[in-house]
Parts: sequence; structure tokens; C-alpha cells
Amino acid sequence: MGYQLFSDMTADVSEALMRGMPEVAYVPMQVELGGESFTYGPGGSLTVEQFYAEQRAGKFASTSQINPMIYRRCFEQALKAGEDVLYLCFSSGMSGTLQSANLCAEELREEYPARKLIVLDTLCASVGQAMLVREAARKQQEGLSIDELAAWVEENRLKICHWFTVDSFDHLKHGGRVSAAAAAVGTMLQIKPLLHVDDEGKLRVAEKPRGRKQAIHTQIAHMKEGWLPDMGRLVVIGHGDCPEDAEQLRQAVLREFPDADIRTAYIGPIIGAHTGPGMLALIYWGANRLY
Repeated sequence: MGYQLFSDMTADVSEALMRGMPEVAYVPMQVELGGESFTYGPGGSLTVEQFYAEQRAGKFASTSQINPMIYRRCFEQALKAGEDVLYLCFSSGMSGTLQSANLCAEELREEYPARKLIVLDTLCASVGQAMLVREAARKQQEGLSIDELAAWVEENRLKICHWFTVDSFDHLKHGGRVSAAAAAVGTMLQIKPLLHVDDEGKLRVAEKPRGRKQAIHTQIAHMKEGWLPDMGRLVVIGHGDCPEDAEQLRQAVLREFPDADIRTAYIGPIIGAHTGPGMLALIYWGANRLY
């Protein structure tokens, strides 16, 4: 038998992004929204549209790491079917989810000694994680073995460059990522923070452009500085329920990089809980992930 590629619902994939790729299985995650708990992903009821509507109505959200029993339920389906498992996990720099996955994997390896179960830290998030998952699925389709693909992911995960800009400080402040004073000053000055994911998989504030237009210009400047089209021309644009802004970014990318293969996707509740509506992400293969 072959192997099943897994990720989790932090990977904000879309139909456009995954079209033509082998099936990837996704582990559901929990979101607390306005004091109510929801499951996001397979078997869950929370939709991206519902999530952002509730946020726009003034509700705040939080997330929690995946319970090891949820991992067991998902992974065991593949193991019982005689398949090996390769799981591409949400960045350990933002969550303890990797630890839960490893706890479950240790038990399952003892119970299924004939099977391989590999857990990898993507050091990526949201549409960046989605791009890595998509490219891993493409490599699986090309015939890489589970060990070859695991080695490929580890070799290339830090070439996924993430540049996020947020529209409001409200959810960053609520999650403790910025202070109330910094949020007040930033709002007054119309700052749209530019965040990136560093080499430890942590979300960092990189720059503080003023206004959406300047934020998009700064995203494009970073891509011009580091894009590696030889790695692949795939570019992913993610948005937190702001398709018009995503289209502006798409057009800006095409003006500078007409050969880019651009796909778009919603930024889902797992990252959206911390960034709120209006998040805009630019993801590409690049040499300037470190900042």
C-alpha cells in the first residue's frame, strides 16, 4: 500500500489551489467564538463565512491545540487500511499542536509496528502551510516515497515566504500580540502591520506601513527582493473575507511578475481568530524568509 498525506485545518487550502492534486486528509480543530465552541474541518459545522460574520458583529475567537484522541481517530483510519501516514503539522512556533501529534504517534507506532507514521513541523501557517501541503501533494503525485517526501519537506519548508498584513489591531490586541497602547497609536496613525513567519515558525511584526495601499506595496517589495521562480511560479494570496483587496494584491503581483501562477484562498478561523477580518497574505517560494 501507499501512504496518506495529512495536514490540519490551519492549512487554508482552496479548491483552486488543490485542483488536480492527490487527496489530502485534514485533522479538524476547535474554535471558540463568542464563548461558544465549534469544530472547524471534517465533521464540523463552522464555515469561514459564518466565522467572519460573527467577528464583524463584534465577537472574538480563540483556538486550542488538537487533542491526541482526535489525531488517533484520524490517523488510525489510514493505518487500519494498511497505509503509512505523513502528517504536515501547523508550526510549532505558534501552537503546541505538534506535541499532541507526537504523543499520539508514539502510541500508534507501538500498536502498528509494520506501518510508518511520520510527523513533521511545517514551520508554516495558514495559506503558507497550504502552499507547502499542495507542493507536497504534487511531489507525492510525482512518485516520491514517504521518506523521500519527508526529506523534501524538511529541506524546503523554510523557502515558503509569508507576508501578512492586517486591517485592524483589535484581534491582535485581544490575543495579546500587541499592547493596548500600541494598538491605540497604530489605529490613530492608520498603520496596517506587516507580519511574517520567521525561521522558528513564529509570527512576527516586521514593518508598520501606513494604509492598505502602502502595505500591499511593501508586500510586493519583499517578493521582488526574494522570489525564487526556479523553485516554482506558484503564488498564493490569502484573504480574511476581503476579496476586493485580494484582487488588488493579485493585480499588483501580476504587474511585477506576469509569469506568476496565482491561486487565492480564504484565511480560515484558526489564524483568523488572531488577525480578524481584512487579513491579506502573500505567499511565494523565496530566499528572504528571514527578516
